[in-house]
Amino acid sequence: MSEDFAYSHVSRIGRARSGYVGESLPGVERRIADSGELLIRSPARMMGYYKAPELTAAAFTMDGFFKTGDLADIDELGRLRLTGRLKELFKTAKGKYVAPGPIECKFVHPAVEAICVVGANLGQPFALLMLGPDARNALVTEAAHHALGVELEQAMQRVNQTLDPHEQLDFVVVVAEPWTIANGLLTPTMKVKRMAVEKRYEQHFDAWVGEKRGVIWEAALAAPVG
Repeated sequence: MSEDFAYSHVSRIGRARSGYVGESLPGVERRIADSGELLIRSPARMMGYYKAPELTAAAFTMDGFFKTGDLADIDELGRLRLTGRLKELFKTAKGKYVAPGPIECKFVHPAVEAICVVGANLGQPFALLMLGPDARNALVTEAAHHALGVELEQAMQRVNQTLDPHEQLDFVVVVAEPWTIANGLLTPTMKVKRMAVEKRYEQHFDAWVGEKRGVIWEAALAAPVG
């Protein structure tokens, strides 16, 4: 981060671990807040944001640790792993917090171009899936829909095996409308606008939950008949 002059953590030779950003550099203090947020303090820490005293004050704890906004944990050897962003956390109806980012990273299928995990105030989270153009164009028969549906459900089950019970996906929805910069669902750098996507589909959430199916297709992508 520019706020710490990119002086924070590094993977040391012989001590690297996949998925971790390494151990703290000399002079770097870090701790995990009760919220799960990573807090850091070092001589490389910024003095503040230019002509923004209120923003600067909000960025630090009372004892001078910078609030990174990242959710993190630290393993037994002191290696740091980033698990999501604090602002992306949502709470289910069971009162459990879910970080969608790590779940999205686990869901891998060649047909899926983008994914957004949602579920605030619902019993379980679920995933909205946007197919790539090749996968969409291949959905010309009922058999093609069925085959892809089976694969997507299997992918969901594989992801769920790695998650705590409250994080496990209840189902996935294959959306009909491509997410683009033009329709406001992607940023100019092609990242999913989480709030915009959730707002676009939230009117359907209760109905989808009630369907009790592993894979749900939006109407425009429903399997052809005959």
